Amino acid sequence: MKNTGKIGIGPFSQLLSMRHLPVKGPLKDEQLGIINNAGLIIESGRVVEVNDFQQIRSFCQKENIPLEIIDQAAVCVPAFIDAHTHICFGGTRAGDYAKRVGGKSYLEIAREGGGIWDTVQKTRKASQEELEQGIQKRVASLTKLGIATIEIKSGYGLSAEAELKMLRAIRHVNQHTEIDLISTCLPAHIVPKDFSGSSREYIDYLLNDFFPTVQKNGLSNRADIFVEDTAFDIPEAKFYLAELKKRGFELTIHADQFGVGGSQLGVEFGARSVDHLEASGQKEIELLAQSDVIPVALPGASMGLGEPFAPARQLLDAGASLAIASDWNPGSAPMGNLLVQAAVLGAYEKLSIAETLAGITFRAAAALGLNQQGKLEKGHLADIAVFPTSDYREIFYRQGQLLPCTLWKKGKRIF
Repeated sequence: MKNTGKIGIGPFSQLLSMRHLPVKGPLKDEQLGIINNAGLIIESGRVVEVNDFQQIRSFCQKENIPLEIIDQAAVCVPAFIDAHTHICFGGTRAGDYAKRVGGKSYLEIAREGGGIWDTVQKTRKASQEELEQGIQKRVASLTKLGIATIEIKSGYGLSAEAELKMLRAIRHVNQHTEIDLISTCLPAHIVPKDFSGSSREYIDYLLNDFFPTVQKNGLSNRADIFVEDTAFDIPEAKFYLAELKKRGFELTIHADQFGVGGSQLGVEFGARSVDHLEASGQKEIELLAQSDVIPVALPGASMGLGEPFAPARQLLDAGASLAIASDWNPGSAPMGNLLVQAAVLGAYEKLSIAETLAGITFRAAAALGLNQQGKLEKGHLADIAVFPTSDYREIFYRQGQLLPCTLWKKGKRIF
């Protein structure tokens, strides 16, 4: 019988498909529906069957489908998704780090000319090619962790020209890598120090001189804003978000990092996600639980700044969702290791393995509006990470030291 183009893979000691799990609310490990001695079949970059390996083997033999044998203990999970990064940048902020551990706060350093503005100057000086090389290097690091989809923000250009350079760099790398890169416009990161007008005038400048070019050239359909004391206030953010929503952009917000208000805006405007949330209180938690907005915890920023973690346990117990992302950036979250960060957040916030895994798979996909990633079930993309262990709990128990041995993206082996 003629080969149909399908391929079977297995056996896996355990396969965690994540199917049937809800986007919101707490999860217990018993809900994972683990398939022992499992296999799957993929075709045209998608999963077409997940089952007991003997069933997969028999079907492959009957239909003359090639079968790739896994000859070691292995756990198969959906490839991970990092739903919030800033990995397009120039330079380093080691000086900021030294000041922070020396006792100065993030806001103090920003007011002294460090922080985001320091990276802006270095990113403006970098060529597009240099930015692309930096992205490629960081994407390679994330891929080794089993991450097959990465969101990347602009936000270190803070002029129409420099922000467009960043978005073009992201797009060019995306066109030449197997991994999916999702770009997000963040020119409303802070008001650049060399802008002569007010913060509201800067927003008008972005809306008039930046976003039309973004849309004309199809550079991104997502927009973000940093709602904070050193960035943009609530009225400014409202105007900005309302205008971009009218233009068809998907919205996300840097919210409740040092003060509250941003998450409420996210609910009001139906944002895909609100990210950070370290300062969120009971009011904000309840609002998010009553909405479809995805809260995104960024433990790397908490670790980098020595600040509290987002109230992950409270969010889940209230009925909200929870995604977990690395926030990899040169300032507040320079580590960039999502597995370490997710494991540490789970330990501090008492998250089940199921909740932690959901936070970097299908719930992270929901934060990006991706409905065919983050689970291993029929019709979903064959984005698959395989870890050399017979017990899925080892992935987070080892706190980032256990790395995947194999990664497939859309059914293609990456390594």
